[in-house]
Parts: sequence; structure tokens; C-alpha cells
Amino acid sequence: MIDPITLEVIWSRLISIVDEQAAALIHSSFTTVVREAGDLSAGVFDREGNMIAQSVTGTPGHINTMANCVRRYVVPNHPIDSLKPGDTLITNDPWEASGHLFDLTIVSPVFYRGRGVAWFASTCHAVDIGGATMGGDARSLYEEGLAIPLMKLFKAGEPNHELFDIIRANVRVPDQVIGDIYAQEVGNQVGARKLLEMLDEYDLPDIEAVSALILDRTEAALREAIRALPDGVYRNTISIDGFDAPLTIACAIEVADDSLRVDYAGSSPQVDRGINVVLNYTHAYTTYTLMAVLAPGIPNNEGAFRPIDVRAPDGSILNCRRPAPVSARHLIGHFVSQPLLTALADVLPERVIANGSAGLWNTMMDGMNENGEEFAYIFFSAGGMGAAHDRDGLSATAFPSGIMGVPVEAIETAAPLLMHRRELRPDSGGPGRYRGGMGQVMELEIITGAPANHSCMYDRTGNPAQGLLGGKPGASGQARLSDGGRPHPKSHYVLQPGQRVVLSLPGGGGYGEPRERDPQRVLADARQGYISLEAAEKDYAVVIDAATMRVDEAATAALRKERGG
Repeated sequence: MIDPITLEVIWSRLISIVDEQAAALIHSSFTTVVREAGDLSAGVFDREGNMIAQSVTGTPGHINTMANCVRRYVVPNHPIDSLKPGDTLITNDPWEASGHLFDLTIVSPVFYRGRGVAWFASTCHAVDIGGATMGGDARSLYEEGLAIPLMKLFKAGEPNHELFDIIRANVRVPDQVIGDIYAQEVGNQVGARKLLEMLDEYDLPDIEAVSALILDRTEAALREAIRALPDGVYRNTISIDGFDAPLTIACAIEVADDSLRVDYAGSSPQVDRGINVVLNYTHAYTTYTLMAVLAPGIPNNEGAFRPIDVRAPDGSILNCRRPAPVSARHLIGHFVSQPLLTALADVLPERVIANGSAGLWNTMMDGMNENGEEFAYIFFSAGGMGAAHDRDGLSATAFPSGIMGVPVEAIETAAPLLMHRRELRPDSGGPGRYRGGMGQVMELEIITGAPANHSCMYDRTGNPAQGLLGGKPGASGQARLSDGGRPHPKSHYVLQPGQRVVLSLPGGGGYGEPRERDPQRVLADARQGYISLEAAEKDYAVVIDAATMRVDEAATAALRKERGG
């Protein structure tokens, strides 16, 4: 029997172990996708594949999909007792893992005293996986790159050379891709070594008893939070850009005592472009969003998934059938958070936020560098988050993905790109009692003297983030070229030498009536350049003297009275 104090110590130790796993991966990585953006996950699992703990670094699209992948796919096909020390498994199957071919999930068993006792796993975004590069253009999964079924990456500690040769022959930048694969294996082995040290220290035969206690307590905590909600069905529907036509995400959250069922019936059917979402990815962002609202302090592990049932119609945009193209699945999958939050706004108004930019703006470039060598590079950017009941939305911040923006210096070092400007976008945050977060503006140029392929993965160019409880929408995003051209936001085109592309990312929605915003907060925004004087008057009914940069109290009072404020 493990006493509560010892359990708490062991739990903290497990968090430390997976953080060391992630740190070893990051420090060994060859790419800014992992080192700077943190597009990865790392976790420890019990014998049966139940995720116990995850690293602090990571994104739900990797962490929660990896959890289901290990338990439902890896363990049934490769039980731990069928493997040997030094074996490691790999897959990028979109339906079983994280939803597209670019993410590699690598899983390593841990053996102690001659018996398999645990697993360490990580998922990382590969900078390239072959095919037509990342984006929404493909009509089929087979166009999107190299598919790796679940198989051995290492056998008894020796690399599977045939598989490494196949990967190397199919990607544009093999040294970076292979380097990150080894970095994932390094992270897993660091985690395994630290876990064995803990088992020795506490004289534990395995982690099964620890796992059961942690998962049961997590489940109980989430069920208690769910019981605080009134039973019933909460619904919401949003429209998003889609590829050539808008798409619908509809959700119904059914609360029954201590469990939840989320059904996405009514959502659009799958399309013939690479923006479809597999159910595992839909599940990942659904569970993450609900946990963030209901019980943000509980661990994100298998116990937290048990009370939540996620469903989507077979063949829908959120549960597509193989071999649908899925490369840019995040452009749709990140949006499931928004109808969920809005559906709960009436019963949990202080726990939710207005709609934000949601989908990351992913920019991928590939071509020939100055030395005549092929390059491929991707970086992630974020628009504004939605506002909350007591604070403005965060600017240029990703939610619900959690991926970080890459510094300009890192982008320009890793790729032949010049970023002429990168700044917050004025007047992009949705007006409200609390303002939506701002988007950002980036201006890019290829500097190789040769053209480059630019794959655009951008949303909210036609359907802005809506405000909440009286808040107004944020600004829509747009991509435009220096010659006046407008690239398709989810397709690719050729960026010519000397040509620049300007990306204006969308803003988040506001929360509450704009005329209820404190005029001094409006003034502070104007002084910072977050809003224009015209927007202060138009959106907030606040008149600011341009010469003194002070609020004209009399004119503001008169204007607000005129508008009913």
C-alpha cells in the first residue's frame, strides 16, 4: 500500500522524469520546429498503455492523440512482453496517431528485473515527410508523403537500417528528419533510465499500483467537476472558412450526472482537400478544452479521458474515412474548442473565453538555397485569443494548440528567408468590455535569388472570431503579395525573388459590451498603438484628444449617452 505522502512524492518525481525526457529531446533536436516552437509531446505509460504523466512542454494534438495511440494501437499489436530490451516502435499513421503524416510517434518499452514495466513515448513534427509538402492541396492521403505503419525503429538497440534508408530517400532534408528521430529515441531512453532509478530507490517492482492510484484520483476529480454542471444538453454551431467553401462545426454537450458526451452530429462532411480531421485528433482537442474549462488543475492523463465520450459522424470533417487527405488537419481540428466554449457560456460564463484565431497560421517554404541545395522549412504563428470575463485576450498567442512562436532570428538562421517586419496588428482585437487579443503582421521575402514554393495554411480569412456576451468580432486575416496578388489561404504558389508576402493574422473576439469598457483602458490601448483613435470612438464611444492623448470626458459622456451607454 502506498501512503498519500509517498504517492505525492512519486507523482512529482514522474513529472520531473517526463520533463527530463522532453528536455533531452529538445536539446538533441535538429530543428526549430522542436527546439523553438515546442511542437512535441512526451509521456510515461504503464504496462497497459495508460498515460500517467506528460511533460509540461507539448501540445494537445500530440499529447492526447499519443495517449490513445499507445493504449489502443501500440499495446494491442505489440504487447510489452512480446518485445525485448532495446526495441523501439514508430508510426505516423494519421488515424491511429496524431492525424497527419508529418508527426512521428516513437514508443519505447522499459524493462526492469527482466520484465516490461512501462513505456515512454513522444510525438514530434517532422520538418518534412515527402509528398507535395504540408498543406491543404492534396486530394488523397497518398499524395501527402511517406506513411510508416507501426513497426520497429530499433531492434534490441540496433537501428532498423532498411527503414532509415526508406525515410532518407523520401524526404527533402534527411539529416534534419533523421536527426530528430534519434532525438526522440534519446528522450525516451533518458526517461527510461530515470524511471529505473526511481523504482530502485523506492523498491517498487513496477508502476502499476502508482498508475492505478493516480488515474483513479484524476478521474474522480473530473467527475466531481462535471457533477457541478446542471444536467442537460448544451449546443453551439460555428462557421469556418473551409478550403473553397465555408464549413460547419456543430456540437452538443450532454451532461448526465458525472459524465459528458460530446456529439458533433451536424458538422460538415469530409472534403476532397487536405483539411480533414481524424476522430483521434477531434478527441484530443475536445478532451483538452473541456478539462481546461472544468478542472484546469487536474493532471492530463488517462483518468481524465474516462468520463468524456466523444463522437462524430463517420465520414464527417471531424471523423474522416481513409484515405482522405489530412495534412493540414489542424486548420479544422483546433476549432472544436470554440463551439464547446460557447455552448458552455450560459452556465459557465466566468470559465470560458470568446472565440479566437484558433487555427495556427503555418507557413512552409521549400526550394533551393544559395548553395543549390534543397531546403524545406516550416514555422508556426498565432493570431489573437478571445477575451475572458475579467481580462483582455492574449495577443499573438496560440490556443488551444499551445505551440510557441519562433523568433525572427531563428527563422532567418534556419531558412533563406528575410522577415522585413513583424509587429502586432492594430485594431485587430475584437471590441468588448474586455478586448480580444491582437493578431500580428509579418512581411517575408525569399533571399536565394531563386523562386520558392510557399504552402499557405491559414484560416479566419472569411469568418472572423466572434465575440461573446455582447463582444464584437476580431478582424479577419489575409495574405497578400507585394504586387497586389492574393494567394489562396490553404494552397501553394511560387514566391518569386524580390516579391514579398504580407501575412495579417486575425484577432480574437471581445467579451461583453464595448461601451462598458473603462475609457482609461481604451486610452491605454490607443497610447500603446493597439487601437486607432478612430476605433476608440467608433467601437468604444470614447473620444480621445489627438493633441494631448487624453480622454475628452464631456464628449465621451455625450457620445455614450447618444448610443445608449
